[in-house]
Amino acid sequence: MSQITQIALIASLTLGLAPFTPEPHIWKQILNLWLGRPMAMLDWIDILMHGAPWLALIIFGVRDIKRAKKKAA
Repeated sequence: MSQITQIALIASLTLGLAPFTPEPHIWKQILNLWLGRPMAMLDWIDILMHGAPWLALIIFGVRDIKRAKKKAA
C-alpha cells in the first residue's frame, strides 16, 4: 500500500465518517439521495466534503492493485 493510499484511508476513516454519532454524516447524505429527499445546497457540499476521501481511497487503491498486478507479471 502506497503512502498516498494510507493517507486516503486515514482521511476516509476520520473526515469521511465524521461526525461519528448518531451515524456517520456521509451515510445520512447517501440515504437522503437514495430516498429522494429534498436537499439544500449545504447538503451537496457535505456530500462532496465527506465523500472526497472515499473517492480518493478508491482511486488510489485501484491504482495500487493495478501496479501490483503489473509488477507480478
